[in-house]
Amino acid sequence: MAKTIAEMVIESAVMELPDTKTIRLKWPANYEVEFKTGQFITLFWPDTPTYKRAYSLSSCALDRGFFEVTVKREGKMGTRIVDWAKPGDSMFVIPPTGRFLPAYEPDKHLVCIAGGSGVTPFRGFVREATRRGLPTRITVLYSVRTTNDIIFHAEFRELAQENRNFDFFVSCTRLSAEDPWTGRRGRINADWVRQQIHDLANTVFYACGPNELVEFAEELVLHDLKVPKEQMKTEKWG
Repeated sequence: MAKTIAEMVIESAVMELPDTKTIRLKWPANYEVEFKTGQFITLFWPDTPTYKRAYSLSSCALDRGFFEVTVKREGKMGTRIVDWAKPGDSMFVIPPTGRFLPAYEPDKHLVCIAGGSGVTPFRGFVREATRRGLPTRITVLYSVRTTNDIIFHAEFRELAQENRNFDFFVSCTRLSAEDPWTGRRGRINADWVRQQIHDLANTVFYACGPNELVEFAEELVLHDLKVPKEQMKTEKWG
């Protein structure tokens, strides 16, 4: 069945970082769609209808009346959104789809491995779990170049204070030796991931971001840890 494409007005455009922007697309009148946290929408501009780009929702399914996506200045679409998209502009939206869905079960532990803007769908994961007061454990392991590249830093810290089942850990890969950062340095590695695992049979792994990071996670989880495929979900962003 064909999905209904809707024209939506950009209600707000917030710069998260110098190269990253969150846009909120307001649903038009009488627009209602059922979707799940972790899915993606596909966008295109009215003047270039053949050029489309899919973005994971950084909002969650409990957020009604709008969609939010968080976009880095990459490629034609990302550059146009970050540099030019503003409130009042319109974009066409193909409704949410996708299977990168959080396993919100009481005994599950979601270990979410992210690089760069790959952290954006996990904002939705944690938002929904926190608002619903779910017992599902969520751990986000986030790799960035420097502390200036942490998307949603303040919000994730606030959610970790509010939700005792959520942990947010950052590792910086390109800090100078003189930088005052006291957190972890270096790439996400197997030992760091293994430290998060307390019950492998009930751990569901998610990896989102650059191909290199996702492929590392797949190798670790599926081959080294020998976890069944149904316990891992991935989103590669090139």
